[in-house]
Amino acid sequence: MSSTAPQPARTHAQTGPEAADWAERLRVANINPRTGLATDYLNHFNEAVMLLEMVPDMPECAEDFLTWSPLSYAEHFTASNFKARDLAIEAYEKANPNVRAQFDHITDTMTSILTAVGSAMREVEKDTTRVRLAEQATLWVKPLIAACGGIINGGAEADVDTIMAN
Repeated sequence: MSSTAPQPARTHAQTGPEAADWAERLRVANINPRTGLATDYLNHFNEAVMLLEMVPDMPECAEDFLTWSPLSYAEHFTASNFKARDLAIEAYEKANPNVRAQFDHITDTMTSILTAVGSAMREVEKDTTRVRLAEQATLWVKPLIAACGGIINGGAEADVDTIMAN
C-alpha cells in the first residue's frame, strides 16, 4: 500500500472557484475539506468508551453501556443535532474511496468490538467479569478512535497502518 496523502473530498467536476467554495463550506461546518470527514462521528464511539470506563468504579453502569447501539456515519448524522448534518453525509459520500475504506474498516472494527462486548456482558452475571470486559474493550477501542481521528484529519496511511498493527 502506498503512503500517499489523502486527496481533497470533491465532486466529479469541481475545479477552481467551485472547489474552493466546497472546501470553505466544509471548513465552516467543521468537516475536514481534505478528507470529507467530520470528527463529530467519533462522539458516538467516545460515548461508549466513557460508559465502559465507568464500569470498574460503578458496575451498575454496565446497564447504561448496554443501551448503546451502533450507528453508521449517515445514521449518526441523521439522528444528531449537527448543524450541517446533510453536508456531512454528502461529503462522506464524495470522500476519496481509499480514505473512506480505511475509515470504515476501523469504525466497523470498533462497532464489532463494542457489539461483542455488549453481547458478552449480557451473558455474564458477575460484576468482576463485566469490569474485565469493559477494561479490555476500552484498551482496544481507544487507539482505534485515535486512528480514526488521524484519518479524519488527513493523517498518512502509514500512521494508520501502524496503529492497526498494534
